[in-house]
Amino acid sequence: MAMLEANGLTKSYGAKRAVDALSFTVQSGDAFGLLGPNGAGKSTVISMLATLLTPDQGRVFVDGLDAARKKREVRRMIGLVPQDVTLFMEATAEENLRFFGTLYGLRGPQLKRRIAETLEMLGLSAERKTVLEKFSGGMKRRINIGVALLHEPALIIMDEPTVGIDPQSRAHILDMVKNLCRQGKTVVYTSHYMEEVELLCDRLAIMDHGKMIAYGSLQDVRKLAGSFATIDIDVTGLSDEVLIALQRESAIGQAVRDGERLRVLANESGAATAQTVAVLARHGLAPRSVAVQVPNLETVFLHLTGRSLRDADDVAGA
Repeated sequence: MAMLEANGLTKSYGAKRAVDALSFTVQSGDAFGLLGPNGAGKSTVISMLATLLTPDQGRVFVDGLDAARKKREVRRMIGLVPQDVTLFMEATAEENLRFFGTLYGLRGPQLKRRIAETLEMLGLSAERKTVLEKFSGGMKRRINIGVALLHEPALIIMDEPTVGIDPQSRAHILDMVKNLCRQGKTVVYTSHYMEEVELLCDRLAIMDHGKMIAYGSLQDVRKLAGSFATIDIDVTGLSDEVLIALQRESAIGQAVRDGERLRVLANESGAATAQTVAVLARHGLAPRSVAVQVPNLETVFLHLTGRSLRDADDVAGA
């Protein structure tokens, strides 16, 4: 059964169309990834799914309920983890959870039980009496997630929950998401980290410039890149002339610059690597390292857009 349906969601800000006719379905108990570079429109989609933003066009259904007509009922079913931390820094972890739990309508023994269970799940039981201003960024984000889980929602929407945090907290958050899925919760997880979506989600959509450019199971989306392998070469001195020369080689599908890294897509990695090294040598360039990867979501994005995800991030932030 579908827990979430988005039909033709569209949203514009002035002349800029942030989301363009986006449609997808998330089945109950699934983890669904919404992937794309910064500025792709993911946060706008999340706001519309959570009923915080009204679409210009399109409709959202949660467990069969029209979110526009049954907003109050739908909001009770959703736990939203916003990208920005929205907590009281001068209050303790326990006080923050108690305040937000009260807003959800939790009281007495039920609230006390849910605070204890949530702190245990977050790995922060020992820090329950510590004020948040003393927490690391990752610990604050964990409490931010805990707030969204207090009322035991059926649908959990997480908007970039691991941005800018320490590796330990990131690992803990990813483990939490896995456990939520094992418990039968439905999760919508937005990220521009390809590896997180590959780790957590069985189905996903990839966005770019407000449009959906890929949608389906993880395996089906990976197939969009065909049998292309990705060859990453660390080299200094790349020029447009070198990239043009590489594109002329028979074994090379695409060649793009990513800082001081050259990224090549190829059907046959051995022949492409040999041709790439030869072209670089003709231009007086010596690679410091060469790494070959099998097709992944980064490869799909590069294949569909002609840009690496990092290039897209740079454009979006401009």
